[in-house]
Amino acid sequence: MCETSTMLELAILGFLADGPLHGYQLRRRLAHLSGHTRPVSDGSLYPAINRLVKAGLLARRTEPGTSAARRHTLSLTASGRTELLHRLRHPGDLDISDSTRFFTVLAFLSLLPDTSDQHAVLRRRLDFLEQPTSFFHDGDRPLSAEETEDPYRRGMLTIARATSRAERAWLRETLG
Repeated sequence: MCETSTMLELAILGFLADGPLHGYQLRRRLAHLSGHTRPVSDGSLYPAINRLVKAGLLARRTEPGTSAARRHTLSLTASGRTELLHRLRHPGDLDISDSTRFFTVLAFLSLLPDTSDQHAVLRRRLDFLEQPTSFFHDGDRPLSAEETEDPYRRGMLTIARATSRAERAWLRETLG
């Protein structure tokens, strides 16, 4: 199973933790979470839903539609809630280091009932962000925005530094 489907599954479980949804409602919430640059296709959404139903993590109920088409309502099972909480407590290293993936974890982190579990995930992200990094290197040494001649690379580095600084400040404030 690819890493993208894992994050899609996490988002499906997370949104259904709030209550049952029709497939269309779920798709809209997923699209809003991932943004317009990463639309969720039927080719990825419905296989992910089917895997989760087959694994007993979701229940699917068929209801009559307003016209001839029937609608499927999805809901989280007890096993699905357990799996969701496990995935939130123990995100993979890529889920911590990749900002888009981390935002998916962050979107549902408040579902963990224990604040210490939430904070453990946030500390992992903060530890990652405090490591020196760059998109560009001179040998093994990361380059700063001030060290690059290319204005677009300088822009990337400037934006990344500001974003990282803001996120680290928020993480420190949240962790107390």
